[in-house]
Amino acid sequence: MSYLKYDKSLMINLEQSLPREMLRTNKSGAYHCTSIVGCNTRKQHGLLVIPIPEMDNKAHVLLSSLDETVIQHGAPFNLGIHQYGEGIFSPNGHKYIREFECESVPKLTYRVGGVILTKEKVFISHENRILIKYTLVEAHSPTTLRFRPFLAFRNANDLCVENNALNKDMTAAKNGASCCLYPGYPHLFMQFDKPAKWVDDGHWYYGIEYYKDRDRGIPYKEDLWVPGYFELPIKRGESIIFSASTYECDPALFTEDYETEIRTRTMRTSFYNCLKNAAKQFYLKNKSGMYIMAGYPWLNVRSRDELIALPGCTLSIKHANDYEQIMKSLLEALRRFVSDGTKDPTIKDIDLPDIPLWAVWAIQQYGRSQGLQAAKEMYGDHIKWLIETVITGAVPNLILDENGLVRSDGRNMPVSWMSATIYGKPIIPRTGYLVEFNALWYNAICFAISMYENDPAQQEYTENLRAIASKTKNAFIETFLNDHGYLYDYVDGAYKDLQVRPNMAIAIGMEFSPLDRRQRKRVLDLVTRELLTPKGLRSLSPKSQGYIPSYEGGPVEREYAVHRGPARPWLFGFYADAYFKVFGYSGIGFIERMLIGYEDEMSEGCIGSLSEMYDANPPFTGRGAVSTAKNVGEILRILRTVKEMNKEQQQSVTK
Repeated sequence: MSYLKYDKSLMINLEQSLPREMLRTNKSGAYHCTSIVGCNTRKQHGLLVIPIPEMDNKAHVLLSSLDETVIQHGAPFNLGIHQYGEGIFSPNGHKYIREFECESVPKLTYRVGGVILTKEKVFISHENRILIKYTLVEAHSPTTLRFRPFLAFRNANDLCVENNALNKDMTAAKNGASCCLYPGYPHLFMQFDKPAKWVDDGHWYYGIEYYKDRDRGIPYKEDLWVPGYFELPIKRGESIIFSASTYECDPALFTEDYETEIRTRTMRTSFYNCLKNAAKQFYLKNKSGMYIMAGYPWLNVRSRDELIALPGCTLSIKHANDYEQIMKSLLEALRRFVSDGTKDPTIKDIDLPDIPLWAVWAIQQYGRSQGLQAAKEMYGDHIKWLIETVITGAVPNLILDENGLVRSDGRNMPVSWMSATIYGKPIIPRTGYLVEFNALWYNAICFAISMYENDPAQQEYTENLRAIASKTKNAFIETFLNDHGYLYDYVDGAYKDLQVRPNMAIAIGMEFSPLDRRQRKRVLDLVTRELLTPKGLRSLSPKSQGYIPSYEGGPVEREYAVHRGPARPWLFGFYADAYFKVFGYSGIGFIERMLIGYEDEMSEGCIGSLSEMYDANPPFTGRGAVSTAKNVGEILRILRTVKEMNKEQQQSVTK
C-alpha cells in the first residue's frame, strides 16, 4: 500500500482535498504546484512555473493548468476543475477521480463510465520542462482525449486580466504547438509523443478565483487565456506523454526521458523518504553555483535559512558532496561581501550580522557528520576567517564588546530571524545583546578551539580564543540568565526583554553552551511547558502579552501575528539537541514520540513536506509557504541523530 494515498471519498470532498497541495521542482528554480485534485487555489500555483533571469529572475507562471476531456460517442467528460466563486466550481472533474497516490510520482486515476484513465506527472531535473503521462487502462469503445491549455505568462505574485496586448499567434511544433503571449517571455512549447490535432478556439476564461489568496486578504481573481485545444485518439492500454517546456523537444524521446527521470526518484514509502525527497527539491543549481531555496512557492535563497537547512537537507540524507558545493557558493558570497560589500545576485540577506555565526554552526554539523579532522581539512581556514571577521569588526552591525558579547542594532532594521516589519520598521525591535547571537558566538569560539587545540602550532591561537570564551561565558550568564531560571530574549542597556521566546532554545541547543547541565535543564523545562507543540516551538508563550496563535487575516494582521505565537518545526531541532544534552539516551523515547507530530503532516498541507509555520493552538493548522527548507532540514537532522543514538545505545549494551 502506498504511503501517500487518498481514495475517492476524500478526493471528491473538496473541503478535504483542496487544502492538500503537491509540489515538484526541477532543482533549478522552476516548479509545479497545485492542489491534489488539480484545482489551483493560490496565484503561485501552476503547471509550469519558471524563473526568467532575462526579466527579473523571479518565478513566472507560463502554463497555469491543462484541462483534459475524455470523449466517447461524441460525449465530452471534462476532468478539469476551476473555482469561479464561493462554492462554485466548473467543470467538476474531481467527481471522476477514483484515487490519488504519490509513491514515486503523483498519480491520479479517473473513472468515467467504462473508461479508466491514469495521469502521472514528472518534472525533468534542471530543465524547464514537465511531462504528463496519460494511460488508458480501460475503455469499451473508441476514445479521444482533448486538452485545453490555460495560459498566464505572468509573475507568480501577480494576476492576469483580459487585455489586448497578448500575442494570440500559435506556431506549429513537432506533434504540437508553441506560443509566447507577451514580449520578454520565452516561447512555451506544448507537444505530444504522437501526432495531435490543434484546433484554434481562443477564449478568455473570466473570474477564476484562488481561495487561499482570498483568505489572506489579497487580490484573488484573474482571467486566463485559452487559445484552443489539442485532440488525439487513445487506445486501450496505450500511454500518451505530454510535454510543456521552454524549448522544442524530440517527441521520439519522451518515453525515454520520462523513464530516466523516474529512476532518479526517491520512493515516498516512509516519513524519512518523504522528507528526503522534499529536501532535494529545495536544491538550486545555476551558472553561479549551488544553493538551497528557502521554500516554495514564493521564497528565494536566503542566507540564514540556507545555513540552518543545509546540514539536514544534505548530510542527513548522505549527500556530503552537495553540502560542500552549497557551502562553497555561500562562503564565496560571504567573503566577497565582507571584502568589498558586493552582494550576491542569488543569495539574499548575506549582509545580516549573524550569517558568519550560522556558517560556523553549519560547518560544525559537517564535523559531526564527517569527522572533525575532515572538517578541519575542508573548512579550517574558513573557520579562522569567520571568527576573525567578528573579532575585527569586519561584519557590519556585529560588534564584539570588551565583555566578550556581540551586539547588533535592530531598532530600525530587523537583524534576526524574527524579521516582521510594518512600514519598514521591526515589529519586534530585538536589539543590543540577542540571546541566540551570543550563544552562537560562544559555540563558534569553542568549536574553533576544539578544531585546533591538539595542533602544537596553534597553541597561541587557541589560548587567545579560550580567553575570549571565558569572558563570553561569564558575561552570557550574567546578562541573560534571570532569577526565574530562563533566558532574557535580548538585553539593550538597562532593558531586559522578559518575553518567553524560542531563541533561548537555540542557545541551550548549541553543542557548546555557556550554561551548565542544571541551568540548561531549567531553561528546557520552561520551553517545554510554554513553547513546545506537536509542530515545533511557539514563537511566543501563550502567557506573554500580545500572544496571537494563528497566522490569519490580511497582510497587516499576518505580519503582526507571524512571530507572536505560530510554531516553527525548525526550532524543534535545537530543542531536541538540548533535550539530549540534558537527558542523554533516556531522552530518545520522548523525542521519537514528538516526531510523530511531524510525520502526521506528510499527508496534510503540502503532502510529503512541512509548511513554513503552524498555528500555536490545536489543531495546529499549517500556514505560510507550503514547503520550507529549514523545517524539513532540521527534522531530518533530528531523525538522523535519533537513529545514531539508538545505534550507539545498542552497541553500548552489547559490549
